[in-house]
Amino acid sequence: MKRLVIALGGNALGNNPEEQLNLVKHTAKTIVDLCEEGYNVIVGHGNGPQVGMINLAMDFASNNGANTPSMPFAECGSMSQGYIGYHLQQSIKNELNSRKLNKNVVSVVTQVVVDKNDEAFKNLTKPVGMFYTKEEADKIASEKGFTFVEDAGRGYRRVVASPQPKKIVELDTVKQLADNGSIVITVGGGGIPVIEKEDGSLQGVAAVIDKDKSSAKLAKDLDAEMLVILTAVDKVCINFNKPNQKELDNISLKEAAEFKEQGHFAKGSMLPKIEACMDFVEQSTNGKALITSLEKAKDALHGKTGTIIQK
Repeated sequence: MKRLVIALGGNALGNNPEEQLNLVKHTAKTIVDLCEEGYNVIVGHGNGPQVGMINLAMDFASNNGANTPSMPFAECGSMSQGYIGYHLQQSIKNELNSRKLNKNVVSVVTQVVVDKNDEAFKNLTKPVGMFYTKEEADKIASEKGFTFVEDAGRGYRRVVASPQPKKIVELDTVKQLADNGSIVITVGGGGIPVIEKEDGSLQGVAAVIDKDKSSAKLAKDLDAEMLVILTAVDKVCINFNKPNQKELDNISLKEAAEFKEQGHFAKGSMLPKIEACMDFVEQSTNGKALITSLEKAKDALHGKTGTIIQK
C-alpha cells in the first residue's frame, strides 16, 4: 500500500472551535477519499491560530486575577494537538463510518527533538500570545526572561524560536500504527519542541517548529512515496500576482532551487512549503512531493492539477 504524509494548512482547520469542527468535516472527506484510492494516510497539521488562542487565554487568566498558573508554551502546544486531533479523528471516523469503511483513526501527542544550539534560539522571530503595552512587556520580561517585540503598531508580543526538527520521538509508535492500517494524526503544529538533556531525558522548550518541515521529516523517516502539502492554492506559481504569473505543473529539484534563489516564493507563505518539499525529495530514495489545495487533492494525485517536485 502506498504511503502518503499529508500536511494540512490552516485553511483546513479554521480559527475557532465552531469553525474548525465545521471545516474538518470537509477535510475528513478528502482524507477518506485518499484512503479509498488505496493510500496509507498519515496526517500532520498546523496549529497557529489554535496554540495562539490557548496561549492567549492562559496568559490573560494568569495576569488578570483568575489566579491560574502561567502555562509554558510547550504545554500550550500539547493542548492544541489534543484539541485539533480530537476534531480530526472524530470527523474522519464519522466519514469512514458513513462509507462503511472499517479503519482505525488515532491522534498521537508527538514530541519533536530540536537542537538546543540551533541558531534560531539566538534569533527569536515567531510571535505568540497576547499583546501588551511596553510597560507590561518590560515587567514580564524582567520577571520571566521572555523576549518581546513591537508587532505592527498593535503592542508588544512575546517571540520564540523556530528551530529545525531533528528527530520525531514517537516515530516508532506512528510507524506501528500506520503499518497496521490506521490513519495516524501526528506532528501537530510541527510537534511539541523538546531538547535532549545530557542524561537522555527530554525537556520542552518555548519554540514553534514549522509543520511542513516536520511533516517532511516524518515522510522521509517513514519512507513515504509522497509528501502532500495541502494549502489554499491548486498550484504553485512563479511571478505570483504579476501579469506574467505562471503556474508550475512538474518541476525538478534543481528548478525548485533556482526559483527559490530568484525570490519567487514568499517567506511567510510558499517558501517554507517549497523548502519542506525540497528537503523530502532530496533525502528520499524515490519520493515525490505535491503541493495543491485541499479541494483538489484527489485530482492532483491523478495528475489533473497540483505542483509536483521530484529529482
